[in-house]
Amino acid sequence: MLDDSGKLRRKIHALEKIHALEQELATLKGGSELRCVRKRSSKLVWGLPLYEIAIGPDPENNERMGHARGIVAVGDMATGLLAFGGIALGLVALGGIAFGGFAFGGMAITLLIGIGGVAVGAVAIGGAAIGIVAVGGVAFGYYAFGGAALGMHVFGGMRQDPEALRFFVNWIPGLERLAKPPGS
Repeated sequence: MLDDSGKLRRKIHALEKIHALEQELATLKGGSELRCVRKRSSKLVWGLPLYEIAIGPDPENNERMGHARGIVAVGDMATGLLAFGGIALGLVALGGIAFGGFAFGGMAITLLIGIGGVAVGAVAIGGAAIGIVAVGGVAFGYYAFGGAALGMHVFGGMRQDPEALRFFVNWIPGLERLAKPPGS
């Protein structure tokens, strides 16, 4: 059991630690304020800046996140021919969620080629893929290749359609060896 002076020393020590942590936090807070980056090309192409970068909140313009719009766009949200962002929309889009002609991201949604964790498009490649041609762990398409593949022509764990084999052998080297039974 501690006497009163021991309890007092422990309380003083705890208060000193709290004070030191508060000072450290104040120092860090001053150097880690949320900052915004806004850069834009003065050169215009088709009425759009050649490039625009918009990252972080911009309280002056009442923006909670940056939305870049340009031929090349980089931002929290990005719209452009080449778009790179958390949410990207473009002919070529790369982002957490990407929409475009060619989309690459955590979720890729496209009319043409999509590659991502979840991919939807004419050609979809991903953990889960939905498309005319779908390749993935879970694949659903007219031509589907994957562990769990569903579609018209399937090459997967449960079914190996000869038409799917003919189609995919052009794209996946060595596939014909996997399709043949051992020893043949």
